[in-house]
Amino acid sequence: MSRVPVAFRPRQPGGIIEIRKVLVANRGEIALRVMRACREMGIRTVAVHSTVDESSLHVRFADEAVCVGPPQAAQSYLHIPNLIAAAELTGADAVHPGYGFLSERADFARVCARCGLNFIGPKAEHMALMGDKVRARQTMADAGVPILPGTGVVTSSAEAIAAAKSIGMPVIIKASAGGGGRGMKIVRDIDKLAETLATAQAEAQAAFGNGDVYIERYVTSPRHIEIQVVCDMHGGAIDLLERECSIQRRHQKVIEEAPSAVLSDELRTQMRTAAVKACKAIGYQSVGTLEFLLDAPEGSRPRFYFMEMNTRIQVEHCVTEMITGVDLVQEQIRLATGEKLGHLDREHRARGHAIECRINAEDPVNFSPQPGTITALHFPGGFGVRVDSHIHQGYRVPPYYDSMLAKVIAHGNDREQALARIRRALDEIVVEGIRTNVPLHRWILKQPAFKSGNYNTHFLEANLDPAAVMAEVEPQS
Repeated sequence: MSRVPVAFRPRQPGGIIEIRKVLVANRGEIALRVMRACREMGIRTVAVHSTVDESSLHVRFADEAVCVGPPQAAQSYLHIPNLIAAAELTGADAVHPGYGFLSERADFARVCARCGLNFIGPKAEHMALMGDKVRARQTMADAGVPILPGTGVVTSSAEAIAAAKSIGMPVIIKASAGGGGRGMKIVRDIDKLAETLATAQAEAQAAFGNGDVYIERYVTSPRHIEIQVVCDMHGGAIDLLERECSIQRRHQKVIEEAPSAVLSDELRTQMRTAAVKACKAIGYQSVGTLEFLLDAPEGSRPRFYFMEMNTRIQVEHCVTEMITGVDLVQEQIRLATGEKLGHLDREHRARGHAIECRINAEDPVNFSPQPGTITALHFPGGFGVRVDSHIHQGYRVPPYYDSMLAKVIAHGNDREQALARIRRALDEIVVEGIRTNVPLHRWILKQPAFKSGNYNTHFLEANLDPAAVMAEVEPQS
């Protein structure tokens, strides 16, 4: 596309770009979330949607809406020419990618720049660097951020076996271009390494169009801790504390909370310092998240290791907003205009505790997707409860996209109060017509390990009780 959108305002030397209209290149909950942030800032919004998403609330509440293709994501939400055409058609001067879809695609950021659109996110070079897990590992090691013993790209079984012997078993094979658990394989028996390597390479090629994989030492009982970072174009970089994301199924997060219930002040400071150091080492700009594995074997000193960096807004950003009072989406927009971080406090301390439950249209036991029509819907409310969602009664959940329907977040003065509020909120939810994972959340929150904070990423696979979960289909008094 050669024509520059009519509303685009070039940056003056040392000045601020004015953003008047944002095209939200996403769907569902995150699209509506971005639009709310824009509305408060006086910025107009453009929704894009596939033919099947016409009734989604993000379409209804945008200032303008453009259909960009059929239900299949490759022909709509991932179709860059259609998105750019929608921006030109509506005179948008900026694009917000949300999370998922094109949010970490460096080529999309580059196309936006070439078309005169302000991409609300980091530089394409940072997305490309941190999206390549092998390069990211080396970059973090060079910056002095702890990484697990591992390799560069491994191409042969002989190379893999030699690396595994050096690292020590068990090991994990990961896709260099990967995420979400795809192309990821744990190997405990070195005799099975060659076969597993071939499988991982094939999965990585199918999922990402890149079969490169690498090998790391496998931490058997880790916790997943991440640090929210906010960085401007002028060298400023701060963190906004940590999030605990260890309740997962199939490498996908289910419940997040902030702050973590297990970090000592010393360890928290070390992780926060490492995250900011990593950002400054690459000159990062925008919001982002550094993800770490915490290895804390009983009786040993806990250690943390860099896992990956997400160069976008996270699904779980809400728990950070609740304990800091910072609107992270508005921060993204301000940073994209060239503003400095001066308005943010340099030292943040948690104001209470927040817990988020991801409500998905899926079977609560086997996690199979459950598309269909929502025949009745009631969301919880009350003091300290927040719900982010794009659905409504009569909404048809399509089978083409991620199954998340809503995020329910509760905030309290401490973890105990936040737990009481999130339990109460879950008991108020009514979703009829389809199955959801609400019973799973109710069951998790009652488990002694969760209530004590003593859990790791294997909590569900080690403890899931299908009969007990199904007993939570109706709220228990």
